[in-house]
Amino acid sequence: MTQPTTATELCDLTATEARRLIGTKEISPVELVESCIARIEAVDGAVNCMVTRAYDRAREEAKVAEQMVLDGEELGLLHGLPMGIKDLEATEGIRTTWGSLINKDTVPEADQGSVAAVRAEGAIILGKTNTPEFGAGANTKNRVFGATGNPFDPDLTCAGSSGGSAVALATGMVPIASGSDYGGSLRTPAGFCGVVGFRPSPGTVPAEGKASALMPWSVLGPMARTVEDASLLLQAQMDDDRRDPFSGLVDPRLFSSVDGLDLGSIHAAFTPDLGCCPVDKGIADTFKARTDQFRGVFAEAQDRAPDMGDIHRVFEIFRGVTFVALHQERLKNHKDLLGPNVIDNTTRGLEVTASDVGWALVEQARIMRNFIDLFDEVDVLICPAASVSPFPHEQLYVDEINGEKMPTYMRWLAISYAPTMAMACSAVIPCGVDHRGMPFGLQVMAPNGKDALVLAVAHALERYFAGKADLMRPVPDLAKLKA
Repeated sequence: MTQPTTATELCDLTATEARRLIGTKEISPVELVESCIARIEAVDGAVNCMVTRAYDRAREEAKVAEQMVLDGEELGLLHGLPMGIKDLEATEGIRTTWGSLINKDTVPEADQGSVAAVRAEGAIILGKTNTPEFGAGANTKNRVFGATGNPFDPDLTCAGSSGGSAVALATGMVPIASGSDYGGSLRTPAGFCGVVGFRPSPGTVPAEGKASALMPWSVLGPMARTVEDASLLLQAQMDDDRRDPFSGLVDPRLFSSVDGLDLGSIHAAFTPDLGCCPVDKGIADTFKARTDQFRGVFAEAQDRAPDMGDIHRVFEIFRGVTFVALHQERLKNHKDLLGPNVIDNTTRGLEVTASDVGWALVEQARIMRNFIDLFDEVDVLICPAASVSPFPHEQLYVDEINGEKMPTYMRWLAISYAPTMAMACSAVIPCGVDHRGMPFGLQVMAPNGKDALVLAVAHALERYFAGKADLMRPVPDLAKLKA
């Protein structure tokens, strides 16, 4: 099989193009896997994102995938595509640590559903991508593997908790990777690393083993370098599993193509802060400068924000309750092995009262309905992906914005956790660089269930940004990372 002349290295192909070329026998899954392995070996020493590797198994699976092509067999959506799996997802025969010393030697006996689904569509798992301990916090570092560096400056954070996946994508180690999102864990790393992250509606990607099945906040979703690739991965991840009570609510046929939408028919709202979130002045200025360059493509561009009420207290209450559900036994029995984020969140959660939860349930419902009401007048809402520029990964979190002390270690993530509480689906796409020369991302969102619309708008914007110096996706200096 011959290498296409349009690509310098196979690992830099988009997933969609690589899959097409595999199907036409122009490239081999074996060649693609070897190209990705070579990139990991050349670059990962600088960024530390692919923390567990499954090369031998991947090479064997690539040979099988190649033979299936040559034999004319029916091929899956992701046939022959190398993939990184976030280290919060159980992978059969491949170590899964959840970033925790408690599980540092765990090798699951079975894939969880989201992993089994992509394997069934032909994906080849190259390894596990780094994450904070149990996904707690937006800085990808833990006591098992250490910190993952930002591909544009390894001394800075890639955010989290899907930081390892974002870095692997930005550096061309894999064309697709998995992630998960509660308060921004797919979206913030995508923004910090110049890639695409999509937070789907709850249950779109079933989480059949989630401890708190009736809590919709944590979702699984795709990450990629393009919106089209993220949509391709999402189609493979989607399923209907009754063990997740939210699954099966979104029709997978809606995602067959993200092409064809005219931005001139879309009514958009723009807000630098959702009306309630602390945002660094440099980020707010960048947001205005970037959006001023493309507001005119829409049928209408309004400056407005939804009524988010007391969103911060709502988030703190539900976050605390979730951590109690997941970690109170670990806090009781293994506190010495836990990091500060898990301890802090669980301890806070143990102080939450039934009265607090009752209030939060009512306030969240009100906020969600206010958010939905906004979309009687607009189709999508656009805001920054993150409130700050990437910061040193030695700093666990952002404790001050514009001179204002943050009341909790999570407050700097309000720009992403507020949409979570409003039950939004949201895509983050790259949009040039910020005031410090680091990747800048936009968050495109709409109410729960509008996933296909959000992806279509994000894809159309991505197409519009292509080739425009101030708006196009930034690419890290691989030669510098290799050195």
